[in-house]
Amino acid sequence: MPFQIPSENEYNSYAVVMKGIVKQFPKVLANDHVDLFVKRGEIHAVVGENGAGKSTLMNQLYGLYTPNEGQILINGKELSIDNPKDAIQAGIGMVHQHFMLVGPLTVAENIVLGDEPTKRFNIFDLRKARKEVKKISEDYGLKVDVDTNIEDLPVGTQQRVEILKTLYRGAEILILDEPTAVLTPQETEELFVVLRNLQNDGKTIIFITHKLNEVVEVSNNVTVMRGGKVTGRIPTVETNQREIANMMVGREVLLRLEKEKKQRGKKILEVKELDVNDNRHLPAVRGISFDLHEGEIVGIAGVAGNGQSELVEAITGLRKKEAGQVHFMEEDITNSSPKVIRELGMSHIAADRFKHAMIKEFSVAYNIALGRHYKEPFASGGFLNHKNINRISKGLIEKFDVRPREIGINAGNLSGGNQQKMVVAREVDYQPRCMMVAQPTRGLDIGAIEFIHTTLLELRRENVGMLLISMELEEILSLSDRIFVMYEGKFMGEVKPGEVSLEELGLMMAGQTLEEVRSDVNE
Repeated sequence: MPFQIPSENEYNSYAVVMKGIVKQFPKVLANDHVDLFVKRGEIHAVVGENGAGKSTLMNQLYGLYTPNEGQILINGKELSIDNPKDAIQAGIGMVHQHFMLVGPLTVAENIVLGDEPTKRFNIFDLRKARKEVKKISEDYGLKVDVDTNIEDLPVGTQQRVEILKTLYRGAEILILDEPTAVLTPQETEELFVVLRNLQNDGKTIIFITHKLNEVVEVSNNVTVMRGGKVTGRIPTVETNQREIANMMVGREVLLRLEKEKKQRGKKILEVKELDVNDNRHLPAVRGISFDLHEGEIVGIAGVAGNGQSELVEAITGLRKKEAGQVHFMEEDITNSSPKVIRELGMSHIAADRFKHAMIKEFSVAYNIALGRHYKEPFASGGFLNHKNINRISKGLIEKFDVRPREIGINAGNLSGGNQQKMVVAREVDYQPRCMMVAQPTRGLDIGAIEFIHTTLLELRRENVGMLLISMELEEILSLSDRIFVMYEGKFMGEVKPGEVSLEELGLMMAGQTLEEVRSDVNE
């Protein structure tokens, strides 16, 4: 049975009705008369490509943007939501993809921050805060230690704290933006249990995600957006991942690519007993050794914050090494600068694009020239060759579908997904011998992911060696020839796709060796 568009008389039974929403930005119509209908007490998925308008739509529901046209009705009552305070008063809470928590404060202090209980003389009542947070934690089955500092909690527990923050403020409608982006498979399953418990308690949940398997698993209805418009509404039980992907992109999409068998070539990168510290001067990489060959993809799986970023930064010359050696193309690059390493043929898709991959205030064209801006074809005689910069940039943003197709706008004005495509375009066009590929599809939609994966496999065919760091286990399993699992700066073991399950990888990411995982199962 198809999704039934409600009549105005039925709006009272819907938690959220967004009718005819229009949001215009300079040069971009982000929402073009969008209608969204979310039933009370359901889990409703909103999916779409980067730039489809789904985040813009949710930001208007939460009061971060104001619509140019349209109506917002909450439980049948039309409201003007001009800021997040209005949204919170209307019973709407939002859990952002990047957590809004203060590391040195405790769980209780974070949850009540901005809405603290007080006692005489307006003094913060910590005992009451602890008691209230403990109660709400127990009521909703979101168990956390209220006295633990946020910085000492695993990512999955931090997310529980974010959800508790919204519940503490009385949220009946929760918006979750890419909630599983940094979770292990086990933490994702725990989150789904939490969401179902909240649903059973009468809460309404709007769930934004790029992971279509999660849409099918946890949602009741799906709204699909493309190009600022709604292209489909369908009950989840009546659809599948392929159909949703096709509605998102407007064409047939390959959800998983077949990787051809290939003999790896000669060794091009060797890392020996590498030790690296983090920004706090604490050990982040501990005695890691591995090698990388031509035409192979070596994957590193792990939850964010377990040393992956520090490892790549050390290899590419961005971070000092405390001990160990790195050899690339038979050269000792242990103490070499990023420029020297890049000249030897190593490119880098950085995990933190704002810190290491782009300059927000520069145009798209100048960002694409970065790293080669001082030599042909981007410069000649000590001067930038603007004609070549513009020509090459136009070709790359067309090929990699960077939107909008304007090389003169500042890169900071692109959406996150389009910034990522711009960086990938530049690094692939460098024609490297070796690539450090960190979180290449973070924030990308299904069509862009398919394109990036196809591009990486084409580079593999061309004998480029790649180190792939990703929190997306499906991506690691699909693309890698060998996989190392990293936990607290160490490798928990080396495995091969096809010889290990998703669940086993998830347990290794939580600190077990493969032998320990399998012995626990056998017992």
